[in-house]
Amino acid sequence: MSQTMIPGGLLAMTGEAADRLLGLDSGDAALLYVYLLRQGDLRGLSWPEERLRPALEKLRQAGLAPAEEALPDPALREAPVPEYSTDDITAALGEGGSPFAPLCDAVERRLGKRLSASDLKTLYTLYDHLALPPEVILMLVGWCTEEVERKYGRGRRPRLSQISREGFAWARRGIDTMERAEGHIQRLTRLRSREGEVLRLLDIPLRPLVERERAYIQAWDEMGFDDGALRLAYEKTVLKKQSMDWSYMNGILRRWHEKGLHSEAAVRAGDRDPRPVRAGGQSQRPAPPEEERRTREDMERMRRMMERMKREEG
Repeated sequence: MSQTMIPGGLLAMTGEAADRLLGLDSGDAALLYVYLLRQGDLRGLSWPEERLRPALEKLRQAGLAPAEEALPDPALREAPVPEYSTDDITAALGEGGSPFAPLCDAVERRLGKRLSASDLKTLYTLYDHLALPPEVILMLVGWCTEEVERKYGRGRRPRLSQISREGFAWARRGIDTMERAEGHIQRLTRLRSREGEVLRLLDIPLRPLVERERAYIQAWDEMGFDDGALRLAYEKTVLKKQSMDWSYMNGILRRWHEKGLHSEAAVRAGDRDPRPVRAGGQSQRPAPPEEERRTREDMERMRRMMERMKREEG
C-alpha cells in the first residue's frame, strides 16, 4: 500500500486555494504554488523561463501569487553557489588592495561580533558570487539589523544566513548600486509604515507580518488602493467568510484593480454586480441604502466589542 502521508512538516492550503488550482487545470501551476508555499519565493527554482512564466501568470490571474513576484535572474538561477574553501577566504583577505578585508571589519563592527569561518564564506558569496559592491552590502547589513531590532528588540542582530537571503533578493531585483539600494530601502521603510496602517484598517493588532501577508499588502499598495477601498474590501470579506481571509480579500481587490477602481468612491460607483434574475424574468432589487447602513453599523459594533474585550483581557 502506498504511503500517502509522509512524516515531517505539513503545508497548509485553504479549500478555496485548492478549488482555484483545480480550476486552472495546470500541473505546472499547482507545482509552482506548492513550491511557493514551501520556499516563500522563487529562489532556487531551476525551471526554464518558458516553463516558469506561464505557470506564474496563471497563479497571478487566480490570485494565488503576488503581482510583484519577479522572475529570478537566469544567471542566479542557473549558476550554482560556489563552495568556497578556507583557502579561498584566506586569499581574499590577504589580497592587497581588495576591499573584502575592510568590508569584513565593517560588518563585524556593525554586528558587534567576530565573524566565524562560515560567516566569512557567506559574506564572500555576496561579495564574489553576487558581485554586490561593498557599500551595498553594508547598506544591506544595516537594513537587516534594523528589521531584526524592530521585530525582536534593541540590541538583537541578524545572522549572516538572514542577511544572505535578503542579499539574494536584492540581487534578483537588480539592486547593485548605492542609488538603487537607497531607493529600495526608502520604499521598504514606507511599506513598513503602510503595513501598520493596513493592519489597523483590518482590525488586526499590530504584530510582525508573515511573508505572505507582507506580499499581499505590498501588492495592494502597488495597485494604488486607498484606505477606504481596503476597508470596504475587508468588510465584504468578513461578511462573506465570517472572519479575515487574506486570499479572499486579495481576490476582491484584484477584481477592482482590473476594473480600475482604487478608491472607495470609485468602487461604490463602479462595482455593481449583475442582479440575479427571478423566474418571472424580473431582476431582484439591490439592497436598499438603509440595509447597507445597518450592515456597516453592525460591523462597527463588532469591532468596538472586540477592542473592548481585548482591553479587558489585558
